[in-house]
Amino acid sequence: MSLILLLSIFIALELFEANWQKSDNFLGLIKNNYLVYKKSLFIYFLLNPTFFYSLYLSIILNNFNFWMSSIVIMKFIDISFRLFLLSKIDNDEPIDKYVPINFNISLPLRYINTLIYPSIFLLALVSFV
Repeated sequence: MSLILLLSIFIALELFEANWQKSDNFLGLIKNNYLVYKKSLFIYFLLNPTFFYSLYLSIILNNFNFWMSSIVIMKFIDISFRLFLLSKIDNDEPIDKYVPINFNISLPLRYINTLIYPSIFLLALVSFV
């Protein structure tokens, strides 16, 4: 597969994730995640495709260097932390002792992942060659 195609898919999946979680503040973002989490954990994982896509890229490209591994690890930590927060909400525990819930999410912050992860992916490819 063309590396440009792989990068384009990565960006498209990042945009998909940013859009389904979209909210004006962090509490709204967590509520959007919680609504999906309550429906089905399986669907929740399907709505986070970049984790699986980054694993896929690591395997098909046989690229396990620092940059590629850092993408997979950051994605894993992100999903794990959100699942931790969602389980706290499920048990009626406050999450404000773990994260500040009342900050606004600006438009650039909402889509920063579409720049960061594909850029790190490019670094992974450049340092791999």
